[in-house]
Amino acid sequence: MRPLAASRWAHWVLPLPAGAVPVLAFPAPSLWWVAYAALVPWLLLARTAPTPRVAARTGWLGGTGFMLVMHHWLMPSLNVFIVLLAALLGLLWLPWGWLVHRLLAGTPGGGRLAAAVVLVPSGWLLAELVRSWEYLGGPWGLLGASQWQVPPALRVASVGGVWLVSFLVVAVNTALAALPAAPRARRAAVAALLAVAVLVGGVWLWAPRPQPAGEARIAVVQIGETPSRAARFERGERLTRQLAGRHPDLVVWGESSVGYDLPSHPALVRRLAGLSRLADAPLLVNVDSRRSDRPGIFKSSVLVDGKGLTGQRYDKMRLVPFGEYIPARSLLGWATSVGRAADEDRHRGRTPVVMRADGLRFGPLICFETAFPDMSRHLVAEGARVLVAQSSTSTFQRTWAPEQHASLAAVRAAETGRPMVHATLTGVSALFGPDGERAGRRLGTDAGAAEVTRVPLATGTTLYVRFGDWTVRLALTALAAYVVTEGVRTVRARREREGGGARGSVSPPVPARR
Repeated sequence: MRPLAASRWAHWVLPLPAGAVPVLAFPAPSLWWVAYAALVPWLLLARTAPTPRVAARTGWLGGTGFMLVMHHWLMPSLNVFIVLLAALLGLLWLPWGWLVHRLLAGTPGGGRLAAAVVLVPSGWLLAELVRSWEYLGGPWGLLGASQWQVPPALRVASVGGVWLVSFLVVAVNTALAALPAAPRARRAAVAALLAVAVLVGGVWLWAPRPQPAGEARIAVVQIGETPSRAARFERGERLTRQLAGRHPDLVVWGESSVGYDLPSHPALVRRLAGLSRLADAPLLVNVDSRRSDRPGIFKSSVLVDGKGLTGQRYDKMRLVPFGEYIPARSLLGWATSVGRAADEDRHRGRTPVVMRADGLRFGPLICFETAFPDMSRHLVAEGARVLVAQSSTSTFQRTWAPEQHASLAAVRAAETGRPMVHATLTGVSALFGPDGERAGRRLGTDAGAAEVTRVPLATGTTLYVRFGDWTVRLALTALAAYVVTEGVRTVRARREREGGGARGSVSPPVPARR
């Protein structure tokens, strides 16, 4: 009885910390190599669960631990509500835990393990895909994004996006988790590890690379922490004046750098136009205010040149749940009383925009939007030569959030083969080249500066831009095929049992009486 009780206790308690282990691969710890074995404890708990039901619960609890630790820095804003959200999102890993048990429990043979190396990562991608819906919080913390500083992984991202990186990382973990199994499974696990290594090597050698095509001089103005919107604007002015004579092609301020509706404040427009003439470059600011031409508050990228407003404007389309709006406010509006949730919903933009500044075509993104692979891919497909993200994590200044956010720019650059500028209000600001490599100086959360960086431009189209989320489509196809196969097998087994029972229940003929 005691070992059974201990096992039940272990499968209630251990999945939470086991699910949290992969977060160590992300910034700020940035132990990227941990990701390749981080899922093994979680996988082993699901594999050794006494029943499929316990394995499913292990998936849920592990997912809860992963979500809670990945987003722990949201605690000041959401308070205890973050625990409920983590538990709800953790449910996405419930079928994954069941799948792991189904494929790896007992002594799997080589064929079952080969299926597991495909289906377990596919199940993981399904959980990542569903939670990537913006209304569920978006794709922050996709496992593949933890490899933002690993050149081979970034090359893989150019072929299949962050999804393919996630798939391969989970495949490696699945193979490692199977090594303690039977000898046949062990050989299959080693073969799977070798196959992943060969695939990554092939991608490194043969996948199309971005071709150099000149450079652009991008200036990032990181304003730093200020007490008011007026002080923020004035410090942005002061820092931008330092760019005189440095000849940038574009000057970028961070998110919410302007707290005024510019058409309603012509004096501020004149001051910005003067800065543009002084720097001899267009100025991309970010406005967070109530609009005069449309009802409601918008966050917008606005381009200003030496003559004033250019008419080029992008309104943020994907908003941060609870931070910029409250989903189903009539039901969940109470969240404002327990944390720093949005008192008033921001309004959404309608369409992405590719802007032009003195011949340079660039695609603006605002903060949270850099987490979505499809948005940067669409902008590059529409002709953007540079991706420009305006961000602010000032609410989470001394947490892991600024580093995590900046790292996403490297993945987006590698996926699209275009450089990406991550310009923030208070740090971390960083620039990455078309291979995802760091370009120029990184501005930390303690910096207030105006920095000009030579950003390499590129031509060519990555396979990810060309073919999109093919990894996800293949994963879903594999899962669907598995479900159909298992369904057919179950129906056949049931018919055989029923048929056998019917034949066995036939009574022998009774001889007639004379």
